[in-house]
Amino acid sequence: MSKYLLEIGTEELPHKFIKNGISQLKTNFEKILNENKVSFTNIKTYSTPRRLALVIEGLSEKQADSEKLIKGPVVSIAYKEDGTLSPAGSGFAKKNNVEEKDLFKKDNYVWAKVSIKGKEISDIIKENAASAVLKLQGPYFMRWAALDVKFQRPIRWIVSLLDDKEVPVKIADVDSGRFSRGHRFKSDKVEIKNPDSYEKALFDANVMADQDKRKQHVIDSAKKKALEINAEVYLDDDLVEEVTNLCEWPVPVICGFDEKYLTIPEKVTVTVMAVHQRYFPMYKDGKLLNKFITMTNYTGNEFENIKAGNERVVVARLDDAIFFFNEDTKKPFADNVEKLKGITFQKGMGSVYDKTMRIIELSKYIASGLKLQNTETIERTALLCKADLVTSLVFEFTELQGFIGSDYAMNAGEKPEVVQGIKEHYFPLGADSELAETIEGQIVGISDKIDTICAVFAEGKKPTGSADPLGVRRATLGVIKTIIQKQLKINLDELIEKSLKLLPLKTNDTQKNADEIKIFFEQRLSILYSEKYSHDVVEACISNRPALVNLLDFANRLEFLSEITKKPDFSSFNEAANRIIRLIKDKNTADEPDSSLFVNDYETKLYEAVSKINADDYKTLYDELMTVVPAVNAFFDNVLVMDKDEKIKENRLALLNSLKRNFDKIADFSKISG
Repeated sequence: MSKYLLEIGTEELPHKFIKNGISQLKTNFEKILNENKVSFTNIKTYSTPRRLALVIEGLSEKQADSEKLIKGPVVSIAYKEDGTLSPAGSGFAKKNNVEEKDLFKKDNYVWAKVSIKGKEISDIIKENAASAVLKLQGPYFMRWAALDVKFQRPIRWIVSLLDDKEVPVKIADVDSGRFSRGHRFKSDKVEIKNPDSYEKALFDANVMADQDKRKQHVIDSAKKKALEINAEVYLDDDLVEEVTNLCEWPVPVICGFDEKYLTIPEKVTVTVMAVHQRYFPMYKDGKLLNKFITMTNYTGNEFENIKAGNERVVVARLDDAIFFFNEDTKKPFADNVEKLKGITFQKGMGSVYDKTMRIIELSKYIASGLKLQNTETIERTALLCKADLVTSLVFEFTELQGFIGSDYAMNAGEKPEVVQGIKEHYFPLGADSELAETIEGQIVGISDKIDTICAVFAEGKKPTGSADPLGVRRATLGVIKTIIQKQLKINLDELIEKSLKLLPLKTNDTQKNADEIKIFFEQRLSILYSEKYSHDVVEACISNRPALVNLLDFANRLEFLSEITKKPDFSSFNEAANRIIRLIKDKNTADEPDSSLFVNDYETKLYEAVSKINADDYKTLYDELMTVVPAVNAFFDNVLVMDKDEKIKENRLALLNSLKRNFDKIADFSKISG
């Protein structure tokens, strides 16, 4: 078995592309090998800011030989009357390089069995390597020199080795060889003798090629460095990932700044260090220190200039922050609300001040529905939730909206519930982020998100495959998760309609907008829960009644339905429900059956069984419906529902409809397969 190494050396790649790029490269080669029926055991990937590489392990030496059946002309054309080959038959044989004896007849056609000799692996690589690399996709791909090809950054060298032999390939006018490059400050050329020596050869040239090992080194070395001053290092996952993809040889250095910068909100200081400068903040006893770790891509031993340079940069950013903070806090925080009139929320939807007023109204509406007694802090949170948008600090650090407002509200002496609610009303910030813990943050957050969603749809800018205006998808999931996980009994159907009425719409077609928004919510609900539950089970719980009216009930029904579908007797239960559904179809009626019109015992027994159903919870209802299943089967086996007598027919349909309504309380069982 062989190993193949391909390394694509480039100018510095954007850190956001590297992980996706190497994944695409691996997928492309897997597809090539599978399509060519070449066996392999594993593909190991490597990546740094200057290279994407992979090693294919357990590679067979050549493509397996194969046979192929090729269909030729009809027999009457392929052969003459005397049984010899016609020119057409001879031409077919010659074209496929077979003799007459290798031809055979089948279904009135002539066929040839052609043996195909497997290609050498090196030939397959030569034919496909360039396309596998140039098929990579990503934003901001570029052209360079006079080439027509595009890539994320210019390709500067290529290593292509099958075991210890070169497999020449040419990509973007660059010929491959066996020489890679080490660290930019260490070595121009590094000879790679074979795939097994690749990682060590680069390590000796100060390049950690294995991205997973490099990432772990970033974490371990940062922790070890922090322990030198008895501190703990802030290791955000995204920050670690970014730094890993910025350095080939990460070396930690401790830097510092004046303690006066710790007087500004901690979130600002951390954001300056972690987000803007890619530094690792440090803490001691839970308090932020005026020190940080920068991860250098450096091979030397002199760090003073590096340290001084990074300290100058961070101090300049913190000077700006402390200036903005001091300017913002000179005036009462609540005065900023009036200034929101100068910020447009969305074309046709008024200013952010107008949006704030709508958030207040929606928050009152939700609080009333939840029967909350004291709503003062909720209304105050709603009033101040966007007040930080006109501050200088948020203008400079837009990602800190809400966090800044929370700090400014605390400085202004607002109640703790309001302070926390202002920050939390933006939650969740991502797919797996935390939800608001306070009722203020939950209600104001839902109100804010619903207003945004309704405004986007009302303006005809609903999300598409490539566009998500104002983060509507994230906002929708945020509303759903908050309501369900925080057990808020909110009628989302009515809340959507209420929100649309508050918007300055030019038309009165709010029902169309409401329907579109509700369908969108149901779609996101389905996608969210299909990650955990079977898709047909989710659809069954959405289809039987408006799920948005009571999301808590939906979540409970879904959990219950998922459990009962695993029971051995569920198939008989489901079939009974579906026999009713299939027969009724669009023959739904609210009429109750008249027992005086029954003409046999099967109708009476089913009626009596249905009359006993009186459950208040899903488990009891399921148990009661299970007792009806035998009567349902006996009814269908012995009763013709579509009787010639119209009254008897309608009465039997009414009986089945009365039973179907009980099944519908749990789910639409026609959606469940099997």
